[in-house]
Amino acid sequence: MDLSFLNVLLPMLFQGLKVTLYIAVVGILLGFLLGAVTGFVLQTNCRILKAIAGVYIWIIRATPLIVQALYVYYVVPKLIGVDLSSNTAGIIVITVNSGAFIAEIVRGALEGIDPGQREAGLSLGLTPTQTMFHIIIPPAFRSMLPALFNQFIISVKDTALLSVIVVNEITKQIQNYAAISFRTIEAYTTGAVFYLVLISILIILQKLVEHKIRG
Repeated sequence: MDLSFLNVLLPMLFQGLKVTLYIAVVGILLGFLLGAVTGFVLQTNCRILKAIAGVYIWIIRATPLIVQALYVYYVVPKLIGVDLSSNTAGIIVITVNSGAFIAEIVRGALEGIDPGQREAGLSLGLTPTQTMFHIIIPPAFRSMLPALFNQFIISVKDTALLSVIVVNEITKQIQNYAAISFRTIEAYTTGAVFYLVLISILIILQKLVEHKIRG
């Protein structure tokens, strides 16, 4: 088999990998902040804020990510009168999308903490804020860490859908190579293997993190 095509395709894939990881990492970090705030809001007694958070989560979970990407890239700029680069739009999409799912992770982790721990903190003279940051959040964060890592892996795979808004991530680079070389079988097969290796590495890292937490 002639593997000379790899001399051109692999550099393109690694270039796409940089964009993929950049968008996924920035998106998941911002998504965590958004999701954490939303998750905390769901634990409050403010009905208005809880309603807003609920609608946000409902909209994101009820629409495909590819539709969200098209909307952010083509519709939002016309509504606000500001041009968005494809990478910026991609980060916004991953942020908003992952934030909705992380909000549910945060909510579940907070609800999983024994109410007695909160009561114990208050009985020791800690303020509600101190109780939250020193007693509730540390164990809740440890319990949600595996789920957060899993969401990061999902976000890495979701970046493939951003090729529809011309983000030059891995999938777009595969499409670019297939378009100029007409070697479709080689391009998409190599791309599939590339994704398989990448995600497998992330899964191994996730297992190591989970083992570390259990240890």
